[in-house]
Amino acid sequence: MEQAEELPGVPDAFQRLWTPHRMVYIRGENKPESDAAPACPFCRIPSRTDADGLIVHRGEHAYVVLNLYPYSPGHLLVCPYRHVADYTDLTADEGRELTELTQDAMRALRAASNPDGFNLGVNQGSIAGAGIAAHLHQHVVPRWAGDANFLPVVGQTKALPQLLGDTRELVSQAWRELRTTTSPD
Repeated sequence: MEQAEELPGVPDAFQRLWTPHRMVYIRGENKPESDAAPACPFCRIPSRTDADGLIVHRGEHAYVVLNLYPYSPGHLLVCPYRHVADYTDLTADEGRELTELTQDAMRALRAASNPDGFNLGVNQGSIAGAGIAAHLHQHVVPRWAGDANFLPVVGQTKALPQLLGDTRELVSQAWRELRTTTSPD
């Protein structure tokens, strides 16, 4: 292990954990060039296969996808198919399905990975933290006791113990099983 005083820059007590893959997100390389639907990743994702698009479930008015830049393993996004930015502009059917899919996402994540709790939220507008403000999306973030540690706080780095494709398959399977056990005969 390198000693802090041997590293370039001002010596401090911290070791370094390099995460160069995060530069794609920091530089905004996957951010749309405009707010128009053709440039929007949430409008393009449904045209991909479920595995390629990291889609967990498709509904009639909305779909559920793994976050490409997750806060924690299993971080899902519930997105309307329609390119709509504001929560108040959802149709009644879109709003209802967004709520139902959020509830189902929580059930599937509980079955797949037994989280201790959830963070749910919509960042409305870029000033409120929406990375893609032009297309509304609901965050469903599973949380476990002790999952917050020094890495995101001090190192601005997240340790994710599972590949996104593996997480998608695990949650998709739990979702399918949930549907078969709760659907009316």
